[in-house]
Amino acid sequence: MWDRPEPPSKPSPTPLSRELIVGAAIRLADEGGLDEVSFRKVAAALNAGPMRLYGYVETKDELLDLMVDEVYGEITPPGKSADWREGLRHVAHGIRDAAKRHEWFIDLLSNRPHQGPHALTHMETTLAAVRFANIDQVLDVVGAVMAYVFGAVRGEITELRAERSSGMTEEQWQRASGPYMQRMLATGRFPTLARVMHESSDRDSAARFETGLDYVLDGVAARHSL
Repeated sequence: MWDRPEPPSKPSPTPLSRELIVGAAIRLADEGGLDEVSFRKVAAALNAGPMRLYGYVETKDELLDLMVDEVYGEITPPGKSADWREGLRHVAHGIRDAAKRHEWFIDLLSNRPHQGPHALTHMETTLAAVRFANIDQVLDVVGAVMAYVFGAVRGEITELRAERSSGMTEEQWQRASGPYMQRMLATGRFPTLARVMHESSDRDSAARFETGLDYVLDGVAARHSL
């Protein structure tokens, strides 16, 4: 797909390009999720016939790959002077910020790397930020940090979706389930959960993300005596 040229442009009241198609698909996904992305709906958003799109993008999977790559292009690389810790922190927050703007983005991330030009640039600059001599250690460190980031961000996005579908914030949901939880905790079977309920601080998602990221980075530093 990345090497396939676009069809030659022809005079038309509704010009098309991969850039226009991807932009329309991203807007649809931002507004209604990935279920809103179809060739028919993208074509309608561009005031074009659906069959015209196939000259630029052959399948929906290709379209999704193009969308992911476009979002990767929004993530700025770490500065060349940043050390490994600053660099990975920058990347982690870049992914989180991109997923907060485009919630569907996290649904399309997995261990299988994307191969679009922006994704490859992101991968190159992320790996280059960890200046270890052993490339296997570089892969292990980046993999551990990305596993945390993907999991933490996916949890945040899931909570946002739950709030929208239920109409209740996390605090409202906790209050609604409070009487049941109090009865369960009164049995004495869940002493640690009782401590969580009564002693834990109420931190926002950004603070929890930062703390968890520090644990991972501290672990890397301790393992490598950095």
